[in-house]
Amino acid sequence: MAKIRVLVVDDSAVVRKVFTEELAREAEIEVVGTAPDPYVAREQIVKLKPDVITLDIEMPRMDGLTFLRKLMKHFPLPVIIVSSLSKAGSDVAMEAMDIGAVDVVAKPGSAYSVGDMAVQLAEKIRAAARVNVVKRLADMAARRPVTSQLNLPKRALTSSTNKIIAIGASTGGTEALKDVLVRLPATIPGIMIVQHMPATFTGKFAARLNSLCAFRVKEAEDGDSVIPGQALLAPGNFHMVMRRSGARYYVNVKDGPLVCHQRPAVDVLFNSVAAFGGANVVGVILTGMGKDGAQGMMKMKEAGAKTIAQDEKSCVVFGMPKEAIAAGGVDQVLPLSKISQGILDLL
Repeated sequence: MAKIRVLVVDDSAVVRKVFTEELAREAEIEVVGTAPDPYVAREQIVKLKPDVITLDIEMPRMDGLTFLRKLMKHFPLPVIIVSSLSKAGSDVAMEAMDIGAVDVVAKPGSAYSVGDMAVQLAEKIRAAARVNVVKRLADMAARRPVTSQLNLPKRALTSSTNKIIAIGASTGGTEALKDVLVRLPATIPGIMIVQHMPATFTGKFAARLNSLCAFRVKEAEDGDSVIPGQALLAPGNFHMVMRRSGARYYVNVKDGPLVCHQRPAVDVLFNSVAAFGGANVVGVILTGMGKDGAQGMMKMKEAGAKTIAQDEKSCVVFGMPKEAIAAGGVDQVLPLSKISQGILDLL
């Protein structure tokens, strides 16, 4: 198989060196070039024809967002945003995702070791290489803002107090989650979400979802209750598990090793939900690379949960749903546009 050709665009010589050295350890990935700014990058793209670009968004001469807009218009390629963990970096990274970037990775530093960063970067590159950017941009442009939510059947309201919704997503998940959540009503049972994302970015993403949804969306904190009308998003670089005390469901946010190369990991959440939620759960697995969530979704189904996977046609990357289906943990396979209604039907 041909190697995935990567161009590293970053004004930091240290970052360019670290990325090149770490990715050299990956047999199926080759760094074919580096560039200190978008002007050099433009020449390198034409000359080297990379499959994936890693792009710093804080650069001299031309900022990363301006370059990204030009790239998506004239030469659309899979782009992974490389950002600091600062608030400003998180804001700009979220805007980059709206423009068309496939994913975001944090620069190595105090929150992420070089080793952890390298593993996650390699996974994101593998996922990005599978993305049809032209189709993704067309899908994003074709989506219309949702002006009204679906209705939760009245017969379900009295029995929904102890119901739980658990959702896992990765590459392409920021758009997919938005599409699913904005259609759900304010009376929705408690939701827990794992989206593969670095620290600080999840807080910004939760705030964005909160501004769009009929219910509250927040970055989870240790001890938060899982209650109707609220969605909890696992914080970047921490696992989230569900626990139960009597009739109360709550979450623990904790450190721990990477699971399926991820932290937070969907399997960690799904396994805990299977143990404590049983038949009260509706589980959903959305677009993403790899197999994170497949084993946990099987556990949920075995415990009596109802489960949904996003179909291949509507996925940015049909990896995680495909693995969950192959493992036998999925009851229904639905296009993205029908998943919200599917959740309500199962409730």
